[in-house]
Amino acid sequence: METNGNNVTPVQQEEEGIDIMAIIRRLWDGRKTIFICLGIFIALGLVAAITMKRTYTVKTVMVPQLNSRQNSSLGSLAALMGVDLGVQASTADLSPLVYPEIVNSVPYRLELMHTPLHFTKCDYPISMFDYILGGFDKPTVFMYIKRYTIGLPGLIISAIRGPQPEIEYNVGNDSITEGGEPAPRPLIVTVNEQKMIDVFGRVVSLDVNKKEGYITLIVNGMEPIQTAELALKAQQLLQDEVTRHRIEKSEKELEYIQARFDEVKKENDVYQELLATITDRSQSLTNSRDRIERDRILAKYTVSNAIFNELAKQLEQAKMQVKRDTPAYAIIEPVTIPMKPSNSRAKTLIVWTFFGFIVGCGIVLAKGYMPKVKAMFRGNENDNDNENKNKNV
Repeated sequence: METNGNNVTPVQQEEEGIDIMAIIRRLWDGRKTIFICLGIFIALGLVAAITMKRTYTVKTVMVPQLNSRQNSSLGSLAALMGVDLGVQASTADLSPLVYPEIVNSVPYRLELMHTPLHFTKCDYPISMFDYILGGFDKPTVFMYIKRYTIGLPGLIISAIRGPQPEIEYNVGNDSITEGGEPAPRPLIVTVNEQKMIDVFGRVVSLDVNKKEGYITLIVNGMEPIQTAELALKAQQLLQDEVTRHRIEKSEKELEYIQARFDEVKKENDVYQELLATITDRSQSLTNSRDRIERDRILAKYTVSNAIFNELAKQLEQAKMQVKRDTPAYAIIEPVTIPMKPSNSRAKTLIVWTFFGFIVGCGIVLAKGYMPKVKAMFRGNENDNDNENKNKNV
């Protein structure tokens, strides 16, 4: 009896490709399992839809008006669109591409989380930091399930590590600089604030459209009024931060000229009073000493008055420069109170139903293909045994 060295298994005899009708028949035969899975997941979807927290989304669209000096606005606008025109921008310019970094910065998020907002559960404005950590925002059933299922390893690790200690930063006499001003200090963030900073990464986001040249600020919240107030604060805070960065240099120049102007004004007023006094006293006298003293005071007053007039011009120019460096924003889409939540209970139920159908079909198909998989492994084992026997012979 002749034997072929390559044993042909039932799996190998099956035609390559997928038999759609066989799959449909297998699913129809296992429809009971599919319906059971559908019922279970529909029930879970109903619970998830009923108990889920409603979220609201507010979007505001702004166009930064870049109007710096020396044609730098053209270069900044081109940089916003991703084009390099070779124009050197002024140091006062702040590219809109940096705006997302401002929104993601720690000081920005700290300011937002401690901003008082209006919640329906509170009779007075309260910050999101106090609202969430104060127990006003209670977790849902599925949040508990997620915490003690998927998040269980994290809870165990946190329990083993223990509570994270707060950072203590004590400063002594070295906190004062030589000029008498407070020395720079690192920003201290508490453990609870760090948790809320991570949460605000999902609450506030900024999208920069390089092609069209506008920015979109997106804020997600728990209530309509609270979300709108948070979006308005986020918009205003972003504008203030950009303005502070852009006018920082011109404001320092203005402060210096203002301080020097005040000093010269006091000195000029003193010389003016002395000149008036010596002039009134020497009108009826012809004493040469009085005339010399008057001429000396007049010379000092003339120099001081010239400096005073020049500083007055520079002061007005510095004020005008601060106004020029202050950026303007065209609000294309203002902040409005959302009327409908951004998440839908119907969509949640549909997602759970679809997932249940996929799971049911997967179970039925897995049961159908399991014998073939086992036969395939048996065939591979028989092939290996035959090869070993042939080698031994």
